[in-house]
Amino acid sequence: MPLLTMKQILDDAIAKNYGVGAFNINNMEQTLAIMSAADRTESPVILQASRGARKYAGPVMIYGLVQAAMKLYPKVPVALHLDHGNNFETCKQSMDDGWTSVMMDGSLMEDGKTPSTFEYNVDVTSRVVAEGHKRGITVEGEIGTLGGIEDGHGADRVKLADPDQAVEFAHKTGVDALALAFGTSHGAFKFKAKPVLAYDIVQAVNKKMPGLAIVSHGSSSVPPELVAEINKYGGKMPGAMGVPLEDIVRSIDFGVRKINIDTDLRLAATATIRKVFVETPEKFDIRDYLRPAMEAMSHVVETRMIAFRTAGKASNFTKVISLEEMAKVYAKK
Repeated sequence: MPLLTMKQILDDAIAKNYGVGAFNINNMEQTLAIMSAADRTESPVILQASRGARKYAGPVMIYGLVQAAMKLYPKVPVALHLDHGNNFETCKQSMDDGWTSVMMDGSLMEDGKTPSTFEYNVDVTSRVVAEGHKRGITVEGEIGTLGGIEDGHGADRVKLADPDQAVEFAHKTGVDALALAFGTSHGAFKFKAKPVLAYDIVQAVNKKMPGLAIVSHGSSSVPPELVAEINKYGGKMPGAMGVPLEDIVRSIDFGVRKINIDTDLRLAATATIRKVFVETPEKFDIRDYLRPAMEAMSHVVETRMIAFRTAGKASNFTKVISLEEMAKVYAKK
């Protein structure tokens, strides 16, 4: 099965009321962990790489990892997505590199930290949409600003999305998916107290534009048992807190379709590796700690796919809508 557009996957999620995990990758272990979980649960999946990941591994390596994993797991429907593109050029480069979906985060300026204006966001996102749709590629935008830092990307000041402005933005830009700031946050140190998510924002946008895929960024739950394991074996993560899994699951029924997960996989790998180093200090073979780390990450992904109701939906994608076909669809609009 070739790479799918993210729109094809999210349109099915809209029609059948489920969420799709979008998991960040940087290396082979993460990629195989995610894909093996998708294969076990028969789930479609979105693999995404940030600008930081592209810098770390290189776009050629990331694309190659995804292609290799798809050969190992040919029944898994996969979209490859750029997470938090910061300008038109970055998004266009990912399109040239074979990505089937890109995010233009115009809610922040190119530095990935300074909040932008609505006008700037509309302008830069519209340019990416025009370029992407010409090629049949899915485009995600963002309204509002999330707290926390992810790969150097994130605002100091949280600004929840305004539903009316979000709808206006979606109409003006033509985005296929829209990330809304409704109380989630990037990273492992998201909150000082249990978050209160503004589901009313998601509901309002979904009611006015039910065909728009709403995206939840910063959706890692930061499992306390993983944090405890890290701290037990020499880590220092006091006060780490995420979004409770049940709260993210609840948002699916309000219209969230794409759910971004990164931190939880990092925590699972780190907890496992620290345990191996402490309990078996004689180990030095990289496989002795990366294999169990991979298994731990895969377990996290599997639990998320089941919770998001993605499990069992892979059979919905017997026909692949090609980029060429999607370009023709966009051209008729």
